[in-house]
Amino acid sequence: MCLILLTAAGTFVWGFIIEPDQLIVRQYTINLPKWPAELRGYRIAAMSDIHAGSPHIDREKLREIVSKVNSTRPDLVVIAGDFVIEGILGGSFITPEETAAALKEINAKNGIFATLGNHDWWYDGSRVRNALVDAGIRVIDNDAARINVNDTDFWLVGLGDLWEGRPDLHGTMTKIPKDVLTIALTHNPDIFTSVPSQITLTIAGHTHGGQVAIPLIGRPVIPSKYGQRFAIGHIVEKGSHLFVTPGIGTSIIPVRFRVPPEISLLVIN
Repeated sequence: MCLILLTAAGTFVWGFIIEPDQLIVRQYTINLPKWPAELRGYRIAAMSDIHAGSPHIDREKLREIVSKVNSTRPDLVVIAGDFVIEGILGGSFITPEETAAALKEINAKNGIFATLGNHDWWYDGSRVRNALVDAGIRVIDNDAARINVNDTDFWLVGLGDLWEGRPDLHGTMTKIPKDVLTIALTHNPDIFTSVPSQITLTIAGHTHGGQVAIPLIGRPVIPSKYGQRFAIGHIVEKGSHLFVTPGIGTSIIPVRFRVPPEISLLVIN
């Protein structure tokens, strides 16, 4: 009985106090079809679900996020939405202006791009967008950006959040030339089943990797109609690639177990 109680207490401390306060950088090598040789080794720092003000994501943690992203020497930084918190136990709200002011210190050769998440819209999507734009972070909900690296191009398209951002897949794709190399950024990975083959890689967040991954059971709670299919990491289906970063903050319950907060460094070949 004592062993059971000690194990339960240790698990509680780890899940609610220790692991959610971590911040790791994990590197992934992603081999994309038709990715140009001139861009091999291109470094994309991807993150999502910062949820500034959630437990463990205070102003000091925002500065740590910036420092760790900069340490990866990224060519491009993408943030897949949910900058704010809404109704999380133990949270202390940080304004989107404060969050954006911290994130503007990120250094990336080809810029910082973002889309908004459902929590941003539930709070005030226009205010979150304006805060980011004023800080020099380009918000590309249903918009596109041409990325030029040493005279070699690819396009980055942003798709509005599937729940609240009114994604306009067709209208966004008309903003870019046909058959050009394209990467998509969005909040909710469920839209992956609808993206055209021109999009060779979709980067998303939203799921938090389930926040909890129990051995032999899996991830009990994932906000996706596809369950664990798009929960976390690198997924390839029908030749198209999806990467779901597990996020940094927490939502609803401030717990993480075997799904630490992560900055995902994607090295594209």
